[in-house]
Amino acid sequence: MSVEGMSADAFELGGIGLGPAAESAYELLVDRPPSTIADLTATWGRGDDLAEVLDALETKGLVIREPGTPDRYAAVAPDVALEALLLTAEKRLHQARELAQDLAERHRRHLLEPGHNVVELVTGRPALRQRVAQVQRAARRELRCLDRPPYVDSRGTSDVTLELLGRGVACRTVYDGGAVEQTGKLASIERLAEAGEEGRVLPSVPMKLYVADDRLALLPLQRQPSELEAALVIHPSGLLDALGKLFEGLWQRALPLGLSTPEVSSEAQRQRLIALLLSGLTDQAVARQLGIGYRTAQRRIAALMAELGASTRFQAGVQAALRARDSGT
Repeated sequence: MSVEGMSADAFELGGIGLGPAAESAYELLVDRPPSTIADLTATWGRGDDLAEVLDALETKGLVIREPGTPDRYAAVAPDVALEALLLTAEKRLHQARELAQDLAERHRRHLLEPGHNVVELVTGRPALRQRVAQVQRAARRELRCLDRPPYVDSRGTSDVTLELLGRGVACRTVYDGGAVEQTGKLASIERLAEAGEEGRVLPSVPMKLYVADDRLALLPLQRQPSELEAALVIHPSGLLDALGKLFEGLWQRALPLGLSTPEVSSEAQRQRLIALLLSGLTDQAVARQLGIGYRTAQRRIAALMAELGASTRFQAGVQAALRARDSGT
């Protein structure tokens, strides 16, 4: 990729102390033999002073000047130069993690002091959005969620969940039927399922909830039926234990969505239909979510009911989910 064509998001070495200009200059030298500033300027394409950038790279040990030709620069082999910077960054990250753990332990001890309030009130949508992400990212082993409308930032929470799954954090979510009905929500749930999230559904979930391991929870509060403007952050306490038990009780009652099959298969279409029936959606809502006509949705629902010998739509979804769970699929 040319330097001119690189977006700001394309730069990946900021974590080891290289800014976009430094990374661009280093890549220029990696891709060519030793070159002068005049040689490099033709393809530089940035507003930064190239000479200053090269001097900074030389200080970091990423470039050298050829003996006898001080105006000619060459890149030091990346597996040597970058490895040294990576080791330094890893050491600093390790030290930062140790400090964070020490601060967390001091904070926990402070919470246990007599008279300390273990419940923290967060107000305002920006603060609430930030706190939700912080509680999610606090999970090291498992994140447990009760998911129902309304949402402060549904895409943001999904992105953080994907990040956690990528780090190997287990994620379990019980979805409210009304959540599945939200536009685009089914596709989001499918992406999370394919990434490894375990998802189940109940026709009605009593509240929104995030529980990070067994040490932190966030309980959003609704001042209006369609708005979230505040939340409670719960630290280690009997209340936190009770919320964890509430989640586990609902998890046992909920039925698996089974949406991890690749979406191009006919089985995926069947699993989508079952998930929507489990959520208690109407035929019109099912048709809208599947992107098919109303009568087509009715025919598919009737065929599934006949196949399972079910007398109601919800019963068909329950029976299909139970069969899948019992068969281990």
